[in-house]
Amino acid sequence: MKQPVASVQYVRIDEGSDGQRLDNFLTKILKGAPKPLVYRIIRSGEVRVNKARASADTRLSLGDEVRVPPVRLPEPQTEASSVPAREFPVLFEDDHFLAINKPAGVAVHGGSGVSFGVIEQLRRARPQAKFLELVHRLDKETSGVLLVAKKRSALTRLQDCFRERTAHKTYAALVIGAWPRSKKVVDVALHKFLTAEGERRVMAVADPDEGRRSISLVHVVNDFGDFSLLDVTIKTGRTHQIRVHLCHEGHPIVGDEKYGDFALNKAMARGQQLPGAKFDRMFLHARSLRIPHPATGEEVSLQAPLPAECQGLVDHLQARQAASGA
Repeated sequence: MKQPVASVQYVRIDEGSDGQRLDNFLTKILKGAPKPLVYRIIRSGEVRVNKARASADTRLSLGDEVRVPPVRLPEPQTEASSVPAREFPVLFEDDHFLAINKPAGVAVHGGSGVSFGVIEQLRRARPQAKFLELVHRLDKETSGVLLVAKKRSALTRLQDCFRERTAHKTYAALVIGAWPRSKKVVDVALHKFLTAEGERRVMAVADPDEGRRSISLVHVVNDFGDFSLLDVTIKTGRTHQIRVHLCHEGHPIVGDEKYGDFALNKAMARGQQLPGAKFDRMFLHARSLRIPHPATGEEVSLQAPLPAECQGLVDHLQARQAASGA
């Protein structure tokens, strides 16, 4: 069933929409409106910006008045109201952006079979917030520092930092085997593809022309013999980069269900691999991020402590190491 928007709306652009394209703004205002409808009402002149016709790529400015015509929209989906409100551990917050410590097992946004994620839950928990948008992403299985912009200006500036590589991200990863301390750089191109089941995967390729150049810097924090705790700093932000790079070097991440050692993962989850220690998640954690502040340019240094289950596994390995006299 369709529902009509009762009358013409005149919407004043606030900070949350300052700098946004007209088509994207309308998609946000006219929730559920298909893109072809949005473009049709723009082309027809039914949408006006400051009483003048505008194109889909017009950038809106603070204080602009947008005329939104009455249109017929799909009935609101009841699922949206079932998103549970949730706050996450806050590492930093001001008027411009928010940094949280994302837990493992939570998607950053809905889609691809996931009905909701961090951003939808945050918006539900903060109904007064005019603007909340993800600056970047983390895999569902990865925990750690995640940035959420509270202004569009902050969003664009922070995303520029990631694009221009002035954002420095370091991850803690526990891998299988003894990582060679002399191996400090992994510079291997990555290629994305879909499996026969339609799942997204990434593979390392020898020919740089067949993929995108990807660089990870690796530092050994602790060598446990059969496991290594690493700090991995990424110079490029490719999909599944760390997971595939470490696996390509013969040291998959503990608990990685896509690229890891599946038999060992099962043994770890059952507590059979390390007697006295059960571990049933992927050990990849975005532990630190340094980035220029979007308003002042001053460096902001963010630290997310290891989750209890990861710290517990490290403590167990260190205790075992000490007991063996290694």
